[in-house]
Amino acid sequence: MAQAARPHHGLLSFLDTDGKPHPVQNAFAVTTLVIGAIAFITAHFTQLHLVSSWTGLVGMLTGAWGQLISATTGERFVLIIGLGASAVGFYLGMAHGGLFGGVLG
Repeated sequence: MAQAARPHHGLLSFLDTDGKPHPVQNAFAVTTLVIGAIAFITAHFTQLHLVSSWTGLVGMLTGAWGQLISATTGERFVLIIGLGASAVGFYLGMAHGGLFGGVLG
């Protein structure tokens, strides 16, 4: 039981609720959250529809893969927040012009 008394230190230690480090899963969670924030923020500007739709699409893909490989509840929580923000950014970007709006046609 000595291992249970040791405090966990680190920037992302709140994601490792089982006491084991998960660097790949944590990287997917944080990446999805950052990409989702970018997609969500740029979705509010109609002229940035290319950025919001592409970052939203990438954020949804990284979030889906992160959900498949996630190991703890903390990681899943961050992934769902990032997935939601990515989806909103993607759908608003699609409504404002889409992935290729004005570039290919």
